Amino acid sequence: MKQATPDIVRNFERVSADLVKQASQYQPAIMADVAGRRGALHGRIAALRPRMKLAGPAFTVEVRPGDNLMIHAAMAMAKPGDVLVIDGKGDQTAALMGTIMMTACRQLGIAGVVIDGAVRDSLEIDEMDFPVFSVGMNPNGPTKQVGGRIGHPVTVGGVTVHPGDFVIGDADGVVVVERDKLESLLPLAAKKVADESARIAQIKQGKTSASWLDAALRTAGVLKEGESL
Repeated sequence: MKQATPDIVRNFERVSADLVKQASQYQPAIMADVAGRRGALHGRIAALRPRMKLAGPAFTVEVRPGDNLMIHAAMAMAKPGDVLVIDGKGDQTAALMGTIMMTACRQLGIAGVVIDGAVRDSLEIDEMDFPVFSVGMNPNGPTKQVGGRIGHPVTVGGVTVHPGDFVIGDADGVVVVERDKLESLLPLAAKKVADESARIAQIKQGKTSASWLDAALRTAGVLKEGESL
C-alpha cells in the first residue's frame, strides 16, 4: 500500500540559481507571453508598492484562512533565495503576515512573498523595501492554531504552483513558470525582447501601422476580402 505524502515535504527540486539569474532579467510580461500567455496570477495579487520586484524558486505553503501557523514553519525551512508562495484562500478578513515576519524573511535571505491573502504593517514593509505581493491589507491579526501543508502544489491567484517552480513579479503582477520548462523559454524571451525593441524603434520612426492588422480584421469578418483600413 502506497504511503501517503506527509503534510510537510522537506525536499524538492528547485529551479537552479543560474536559471533564476538568467530569467530574472526579463519582465514577467515577457515570460508570460513566451509561456503561451499562461502562468500569470490573477490581478488581485499585486505588489505592495509598484517598485517591488522578486524572482526565485517557489516555496509553497497552504494555510487555512486567517491562520499563519504553517507560514512560520515554512520560514524555518526555506532556503535563501526562495520565494514564499502562500495559498491563503484569497481571505482578506485578517492579515497573515506583518512587519515581524517580513523582517525575519529578509534576515533569512528569502527573496520575497507572494500571498493569496492579506498582509499588514504596509508602511513599515515599504520602508524595509522587502518585496511583497498580496491581495491587500487588513489590520486584523491571524491565529496560529491550524495545520496546513508545505511543499505541495498550491493554487494561488488561479494558477497551480508546484514547489521549485520559477516565480517572478513586478508592478504588472506575478508570473509562474514550470521548473522544467524555464530553460527552454529563455531563448524565446530574448527573441521577444529583441523583436519588441525593433518594433518600438519602427514606431518612433513613424511606422505606427501594424502589418498584421488588415489580415486579422479580414479573418475576424470585419473587413471584406480586398478591403483595407
